[in-house]
Amino acid sequence: MTFLQAIVLGIVQGLTEFLPISSTAHLRIVPAIFGWHFHYAGHASTNDPGAAFTAIVQLGTSAAIVLYFWRELLQVSVAWFRGLYDKSVRHSLEYKLGWYLILATIPVGVFGLLFSHQIETGARNLWLIASTLIGLAIVLFAAEKVGRRERDEEQINRTDAIAVGTAQALSLIPGASRSGVTITAGLFRGLTREAAARFSFLLSIPAVVLSGGYEAVKSANDSSHVGPGAGLTGIALVFAFIVGLASIAWLMKWLANHTTYVFIYYRIALGVLLIVLLSTGVLDATN
Repeated sequence: MTFLQAIVLGIVQGLTEFLPISSTAHLRIVPAIFGWHFHYAGHASTNDPGAAFTAIVQLGTSAAIVLYFWRELLQVSVAWFRGLYDKSVRHSLEYKLGWYLILATIPVGVFGLLFSHQIETGARNLWLIASTLIGLAIVLFAAEKVGRRERDEEQINRTDAIAVGTAQALSLIPGASRSGVTITAGLFRGLTREAAARFSFLLSIPAVVLSGGYEAVKSANDSSHVGPGAGLTGIALVFAFIVGLASIAWLMKWLANHTTYVFIYYRIALGVLLIVLLSTGVLDATN
């Protein structure tokens, strides 16, 4: 991987992490379309930067979420810790949100450990990514049509946390999009777009930090690890943070007055383009 490629992939991660269009899919698609071939020592040439690179670079966008929502995160954290010994706090929204975030993170953690090998190998197939891009677009369209969008963040409950957390486990499939599946689940549960997005972004923090931390430790201890190295990964992470911060601010303003249809159309168009390129042999699904 070159310095410029690391910057581009960091920008791609920052732009696509919060939009419901799948950052993982784009980190897989962009190098394939541009014909980038990464040459890692002891391994065959590939245009896939790797699942470990993807997970670690996502820590940059997680840092962007922490900075953007730092006040809310601080209030939730303080209320949750106080509530462990002070019963008077346990009726507050912040205390409950702390438990909801923990509860909603369990499914993705369990499935991530159970299917880690598949996620890092066969699940990154471009045919699967194309199908998932189109499939979730259809589900998100249905959520826009049937969702009542009448409940705000203060009305989130345990059932919402279970539903959104279970949906988040689907984000392990490249092309699904973590924000896409969680916002979709929130809309099906009757949340407003803004409430669904806020809970989705807060929920991504523990999942991405655990995933990125796990991959970072694994990479450091595994001599056979395939990746671009700490320096270039760090560069991509920094650019992901900067661009991600601007991206999340834009999306929160967008969802206040717009639907998600533009992302639905984009997902379908990208999925169809991938299918055409794969069918004609322009792209290799597994290389």
